[in-house]
Order: sequence, then C-alpha cells, then structure tokens
Amino acid sequence: MSGVTTATVEERSEVVTAPEPFWIRQRRLGAGIAVIGLIAAVVFGPLAESKTARFTLSEDATGSALKINGQLGTIIFGVITLAIGVLMLTARVRKRYNALLVAGIVTFVIAFLCWQVAGKFLPLVATARFSLELALPLILGALAGVLGERSGVVNVGIEAQFLTGAFCAALFGTLATSVWAGVISAMLGGVLIAAMLAVLAIRFLVDQVVVGVVLNLFAAGITGFLYDRLMQPDAAKYNQPPHLSEIKVPGLSSIPLIGPVLFHTNVLVWFALILVFVIHFALKRTRWGLRTRAVGEHPIAADTVGVRVRGLRYTNVLLGGLVAGAGGSYFTLISSDAFNQNMTGGLGYIALAAVIFGRWTPFGALGAALFFGFTQELANYLSVVGSPVPNQFLNMLPYIATIIAVAGLVGRVRAPAADGVPYVKS
Repeated sequence: MSGVTTATVEERSEVVTAPEPFWIRQRRLGAGIAVIGLIAAVVFGPLAESKTARFTLSEDATGSALKINGQLGTIIFGVITLAIGVLMLTARVRKRYNALLVAGIVTFVIAFLCWQVAGKFLPLVATARFSLELALPLILGALAGVLGERSGVVNVGIEAQFLTGAFCAALFGTLATSVWAGVISAMLGGVLIAAMLAVLAIRFLVDQVVVGVVLNLFAAGITGFLYDRLMQPDAAKYNQPPHLSEIKVPGLSSIPLIGPVLFHTNVLVWFALILVFVIHFALKRTRWGLRTRAVGEHPIAADTVGVRVRGLRYTNVLLGGLVAGAGGSYFTLISSDAFNQNMTGGLGYIALAAVIFGRWTPFGALGAALFFGFTQELANYLSVVGSPVPNQFLNMLPYIATIIAVAGLVGRVRAPAADGVPYVKS
C-alpha cells in the first residue's frame, strides 16, 4: 500500500466587513453645520450693518454690555461655525461630535444675532427670563411624556391635557376667585385625560398613538363646545380667572444675571425646575425609578420578579397627567387673562418632540424645551425691533425642529424598548 501523505489544511475564517460608508451621521451633520456657517459668513455678513451690536447684561438698554461690530461679529462667528462643520467632516471625533454639533449651533445663533442686533441692543437677562417662561408649559408637558414613555406608554395626548387644564383653570379659577383653585383644577383636568389614555391603552390595548390623537380632538371639541355655550355668553362669571403673579425673592433676585431669571418669577417655574431634578433623581436612584425603567425596557422580565407592570404604567400615566395639567394652567393663568378655543396652539406636540430631543431624560427634555422657548422669544423680540427677517420664519423654527427630531436626524436616539408596546400578561 502506497504511503498516503496527509496534509493538514488550516482553514481560517475571516470576517469580511463592508467598508464604512463615507456619509455617516457625523459627516452629514458636519456638512449641515458647514453649510449654515458658510451662509452666515457669506450671506449674513455683507447684509449686516457695520454698527455696534450691544448685548446688555440687564433687562433693558442700561448697564454693562458685551459689544461687537455687527458685521465683523457675523463673519467671525460664521467662519467659526464653518470650521466646526469642516472638523466634523474630516476629523475622527465620533465620541465628541455631539458636543461639536451643539457648539456649531451656538456659534451660528451668535452670528445670526450679531447680524440682527447691529445698531440695536439685545437684553440678555430679559431674553433668558421670557424664554424660560415661554418654555414653562413645554417643560411640564415633556416631563409628562418622560414619565409615560419610560414606563412604555406613548403620551400623544399632551395637547389634550394642556387644553383641558387651561379650560379647567379658567373656569374653576373664576368660580372660586382663586388662582390656586385654578391650578389644582387644571391638574385634575390633566388627570382626567390621562385616565382615559391609560384605560384605553393599557386595559383595552388600543393603539396608543391613535388614542392620543383621538383625545386631542376630543379635548378640542368639548372645550370648544363649553366655551361657546358657557364662557362666551357670560365671560364675567365663567371666564375671568385671576392672574398668577410673580414673586421676587429678596436678596437672591439681586444676583447678577441669574437672579432676575430664577428668583423673580412665578411659582410654576420653580415647580417645573424642581420637578426636573426630582424626576431625574427618582428615575436613577429609587426603587420606583428602577421599576419604571425595567417596565419600559423589558416588561416580561419585570413581571417575573414581581413588578406590577400595568399598575406601574397606570401610576406613571396619571402622574404625567397631573404634571401636564399644571402646564395647561400656564395658558390661562399666566400668558393670558381668559380661555380661548384651541389656545394651546399645538404646543403639546412640541412637548412630545422635546421628549425625543431630550432622549427620554428629564434634563434633556428641559434643554429642548428651553431651546423652543428661546426661538419663540427671539421671534417676538425681532418682530418688535423691525427685523428684515419675517417673524413667521422664526416662529417656524420649533416646528422644523420637531420634524427633525421625529425623523431621528439629531444624534442616535433610542426610545425605551417597550415604548408603545401593549403588555399582555401570559
């Protein structure tokens, strides 16, 4: 028998990976930042007047101010924005590109303001103060969304909770001649809508997005009907709620810059800011927070260790209704003197977008709400000073940001895994 030569062949399994595409998310965002920076430097710069832009560190034109030549400032900050965009396009800064994105947006805003404020002044303290006030309902609405969605329930009905809260605050605040009766009734009105959402979505397993849209239409219809039949014929009796006045804290309100913003305002602003810290701490450090996050991510696993999934979802949705209802009281007790039909103007949807922008976190939702409030205040200011840019375009910014957020183009955002998924116990 002839000898058989045995050859040992070593097979190597090589993992073949596809080459990374050039237009990854970082580069797409970098291209966008570079484009707006180029627009600021090349378009806004020549249009800006060569006059001093004054950013006063007070609530009016008096006091110290940051001064810069309007045209020069527009071009400089436009070039900085362009450089940030180019850096995002070329450099390997994946762990930091979100910070670069924020820096690019900030420098572009500064360039835009240098163009608009050239020859004028922008009171930074007053702008910050009114931006915070305009963001108030969005902060509370976004927190309501965070409470629901971290436990797996999508709350598209924030608009309905706003509208019902605004109506109840006006009606019962007028009847009781008490601003606190108005706030409490607004919170209960929000709970009423939240209870309807919870029963339909959790108990009867109706699609949560559909339920939210239906509740928004329901709230618009019922409040509009009661307004026509009750409030409009006798506004003096049913639609003249008291105004929630501002409180000036002695000493603290005199702190430069932050004093007038944080310590010369209404109680609801303090309530909203404190609630951000409380919910953040509770989600991270308490048993309730651990269970909430577990139910939002993996309800079956949470159920196996004894967590009452449906009960916790009911609790969180109702808590969210309380918070969003308080946000609804802003419209009739702070921003206006009476209730009007559909006066919330779709801000409930903006609050929902703030939840997505904020990555389902309380502080993220706060930042997104402040951004929306700032754009609204900036539009109001520029319309007063006679900006060449129509304020309608500035008023569109929150809604454009909403589209961008819903499209998922701002960073890698991931909702809780069980968000919007009904739970059926086996």
